Amino acid sequence: MSDDLSNFIAARVATANRPLLGLTVLVVEDSRYASEAMRLLCLRSGARIRRADCLRSAARHLQCYRPEVVVVDMGLPDGSGADLIRVIRDMAPPLPVVLATSGDPDAGDEAMQAGADGFLPKPVESLALFQQAILSALPHESRPFGLRALTDERVAPDPLALRDDLIHMAQLLADAPNRRELGYVAQFLTGVARSAHDDALERAASALGRAETPSEAAVSRLAGIVRQRLAAGAAF
Repeated sequence: MSDDLSNFIAARVATANRPLLGLTVLVVEDSRYASEAMRLLCLRSGARIRRADCLRSAARHLQCYRPEVVVVDMGLPDGSGADLIRVIRDMAPPLPVVLATSGDPDAGDEAMQAGADGFLPKPVESLALFQQAILSALPHESRPFGLRALTDERVAPDPLALRDDLIHMAQLLADAPNRRELGYVAQFLTGVARSAHDDALERAASALGRAETPSEAAVSRLAGIVRQRLAAGAAF
């Protein structure tokens, strides 16, 4: 996109149906399925979206430009989202809005202590809640004037993005992951399962994540469910 076009979009005035028009949202999220949901929410709201899938990628983005909003997943492949939130809060000038998200609702306390303006528990699919979380955290002078259209619309991400997530996790589980890697797989699949409303997968992933010493049976059970979902076309 050319600089002239970017400036033109940024100058556009928000509307009742597109209250985030002119804003850029950086989504730091390793799940393609969750990222697709964020893309749809931004599209419906009028915001532009950029995506980073890890801390390192997010750092490169933030060296190049300053988004108005950053949404950070708390569990990333190369570290904690809380660390990124603290780094962002130390930037000068500070970014206007930093939100956290996770499939673990208990992660909200850690996110707020790190400096997040709000917490979005997965699944993040309600257009109204997404818009409200951002608008309520924006400085008053940056909030759009006038009324905002209320909607009960919910987004439905592409199942192919879900399948990509499951294929990635199936490969990790097949490679005899160590304890740290198993912890990452468990939190990743817990969030994906919550986003996909798959209770069985969520229970198996959560159980593995809670175990101090993951058993081979628990790992095998989770891997089996992932394989079943892939065999069924991941059509939850």
